[in-house]
Amino acid sequence: MGSLLCFCLIAFLLVLHPCFAKKTYIVHVKHHQKPSSYSTHHDWYDAQLKSLSSSSSSSSSNSESLLYSYDTAYPGFAASLDPHEAELLRQSDDVVGVYEDTVYTLHTTRTPEFLGLDNQLGVWAGHTQQELNSAAQDVIIGVLDTGVWPESKSFSDVGMPDVPSRWRGECESGPDFDPKVHCNKKLIGARFFAKGYRMSSSSSFTNQPRQPESPRDQDGHGTHTASTAAGAPVGNASLLGYASGIARGMAPRARVATYKVCWPTGCFGSDILAGMDRAILDGVDVLSLSLGGGSGPYYRDTIAIGGFSAMEKGIVVSCSAGNSGPAKASLANTAPWIMTVGAGTIDRDFPAYAVLGNGKNIIGVSLYSGKGMGKKLVSLVYNTDSSSSLCLPGSLNPKDVRGKIVVCDRGTNARVEKGLVVKEAGGVGMILANTVESGEELVADSHLLPAVAVGRKLGNVIRQYVKSERNPTAVLSFGGTVVNVKPSPVVAAFSSRGPNTVTPQILKPDLIGPGVNILAAWSEAIGPTGLEKDTRRTKFNIMSGTSMSCPHISGLAALLKAAHPEWSPSAIKSALMTTAYNRDTTNSPLRDAEGDQLSTPWAHGAGHVDPHKALSPGLVYDIRPEEYIKFLCSLDYEMDHIQAIVKRPNVTCAKKFSDPGQINYPSFAVLFGKSRVVRYTRTLTNVGAAGSTYEVVIDAPPSVTVTVKPSKLVFKRVGERLRYTVTFVSKKGVSTMSKTTFGSISWNNAQNQVRSPVSYSWSQLFN
Repeated sequence: MGSLLCFCLIAFLLVLHPCFAKKTYIVHVKHHQKPSSYSTHHDWYDAQLKSLSSSSSSSSSNSESLLYSYDTAYPGFAASLDPHEAELLRQSDDVVGVYEDTVYTLHTTRTPEFLGLDNQLGVWAGHTQQELNSAAQDVIIGVLDTGVWPESKSFSDVGMPDVPSRWRGECESGPDFDPKVHCNKKLIGARFFAKGYRMSSSSSFTNQPRQPESPRDQDGHGTHTASTAAGAPVGNASLLGYASGIARGMAPRARVATYKVCWPTGCFGSDILAGMDRAILDGVDVLSLSLGGGSGPYYRDTIAIGGFSAMEKGIVVSCSAGNSGPAKASLANTAPWIMTVGAGTIDRDFPAYAVLGNGKNIIGVSLYSGKGMGKKLVSLVYNTDSSSSLCLPGSLNPKDVRGKIVVCDRGTNARVEKGLVVKEAGGVGMILANTVESGEELVADSHLLPAVAVGRKLGNVIRQYVKSERNPTAVLSFGGTVVNVKPSPVVAAFSSRGPNTVTPQILKPDLIGPGVNILAAWSEAIGPTGLEKDTRRTKFNIMSGTSMSCPHISGLAALLKAAHPEWSPSAIKSALMTTAYNRDTTNSPLRDAEGDQLSTPWAHGAGHVDPHKALSPGLVYDIRPEEYIKFLCSLDYEMDHIQAIVKRPNVTCAKKFSDPGQINYPSFAVLFGKSRVVRYTRTLTNVGAAGSTYEVVIDAPPSVTVTVKPSKLVFKRVGERLRYTVTFVSKKGVSTMSKTTFGSISWNNAQNQVRSPVSYSWSQLFN
């Protein structure tokens, strides 16, 4: 009996102990070494796992172990393995690497007007709005996210023609999703990928409820991003009365295919790769991913690897930069073949007010839609204890806050959660005050109690008032929706920043788009705050994040694809970047919400997207797949790692750039290292009129001399490619250690300004 008990205990410990627990691994295989005896790679992988289980103590069936075999996005498969099995695979001659699954996170109706996409456009680069919309009906945007709420009117197919015959995707069924009912000529694809999530859920001990496995969006994020990119026009849209008007996506006639890869516990790399793999095979034209993780080598970055395959197939890949700003070097999705999108504000706001007992009127923002507070002043409290000041769960003493307005510092936990903490402790209102990190950035939220968000400076005024006043009081009120707010755009403080730590010679982000207080469709499975205790339901929601700016660019890329079907993904990216603007609605340089200072290309890249100009950019910087391979070779990766990204057996590095910055990128990141001189050659392709002439305009800081040869480019015909060489020289004796400066190089004529931002960094001083 004792020995049986001991055996059972050991077995129990084996299940619980992380050393023996099964996890999901992504296995990089030498794809092209498949023996001819196997008809498919899937069969080969299956056999590898069978031989593995026969030499391992594992008793699980290999059919359960093999989660995904990838066809185009990655050379290998995902499998459920214990650490011993993973180590056995690493020892195989056919295996390049075995990597534990990575968890990625989500980067979370006035924008068409703000971007000039209203219906009275006249002619765009030779295309009427009607012609452009008609052409966009052949463009398919694939959205990898949390799924879709198909009942939303944003996915109505009224007036849509038949689905393009080249489409190979489908709608998958689930317990709450019927393809015959929920898909149509607008929403033409809806798939889900849950094996990585399922594996994680089965091996974890969280209290997170399992979500039904189907394409349906239980979170709201995926519905919001998909409708931002390509939502059909919907009248009388609003969030509980805020931002009322017509809501529509950037490419309202484009088709939408959704790939659910994100679940309550995150977005798993194995599922993301499977979604990208399937989307490429299905035939999407644009891939939109409002998610990401940390930065690392491209051969370990599942989105970068899948994105390379998509780029080779002519698919534009648009990804969010991340919400880790204003910290420097906080970017995600930095690969040069990916469009990396930061976030800015638009010219619409939702003013709210806090009147203090001393008569001072503090202006902030809010989307609170419930019963107001009236005009009677109530007590105001601010606890300087760190957890209490942040209003973390369980940090507030009901005796201290009951019946009062609570000042909460922004940071650490979700803004809407702070309001719930205050409400549950008995507070009647909240002032959400920014700290240094968020500066003067104002993000409106649909709080569960009267709440006003204020910037850092006014936040400090309120904090000082509470500290100095014996009986501090306040009352909150709400001003609805206002438009034509100036200045706009302003770079969001949360938007992730450069420099690019993976490849410092590539300037990222590429550009910014609208990402603050964006109205779009929403899932009716969840309240507008996303909190479990929020019982409200709404068909639209207002959200902020680079998650919101990314699908704006995805939708605009679809419009460019419709107008110029022959353009490559890099040409489309170039058009969006080189025509971006760098001045706000007051004609001042773009500002940064962090500290209300001037922005730099590390925050806004090439600038804020301008759809009108992007449709007719004049010139583009085109990049062929072979040039990306030369770029990868310049990074001194092992050949196996390069093949993981490129997925070709015959790749060599016989031709490579001596410097990664030599790639034909539409921006420059100049690093002065051992030499004071950096020289790059770029090639411009004429997509404007024959006989076009451009002259260079250089904007350089005092510490650098910039020379461009030739200084004039004459394009005799459409499609002609001309080269120029730019030489950057750091001046002697300039004390620039740890300092970065910026400038630009533009090719201009009467019709076009083809502008490239330049960043300059020094790794050492020169004599």
